[in-house]
Amino acid sequence: MTDATIIKCPSCGIKNRVPIHKLSLRPICGKCKTLLPVSSSPRSPVVLTDANFDNMVGSANAALVDCWAPWCGPCRMIGPVIEELANEFGSRALIGKLNVDENPAVAQRYQIRSIPTLLFFKDGNLFDTIVGAVPAQQIRAKLLSML
Repeated sequence: MTDATIIKCPSCGIKNRVPIHKLSLRPICGKCKTLLPVSSSPRSPVVLTDANFDNMVGSANAALVDCWAPWCGPCRMIGPVIEELANEFGSRALIGKLNVDENPAVAQRYQIRSIPTLLFFKDGNLFDTIVGAVPAQQIRAKLLSML
């Protein structure tokens, strides 16, 4: 499972598998219920795929999905904005990136015809869509409106 991290409990030493999108929820040890130490390092967007998309987005209260491709200039322009938002909102929302060339099933389901396309989900349901490279403030405002 690549969408989880292993955290060793400082109290009992048991290794706990914690989904990445739940790191912000103050995870506890499955055996002794001690709070697990979570790194304060900057967060990165979660890599979404056809295989993990439904599980990851469906279990998040709020999610922003950047549908992109490596050859797309505008996608590369908003890439740093998505990284910044992942660091800023990572504890309150799932921020993910979906490479549409490598994951055609999700791209087809949401009818992604132009990239970058930003999909906003609330409680697993599509909330809104933004197509094209837009200013960071516009993306941030849309994300705040969902929280």
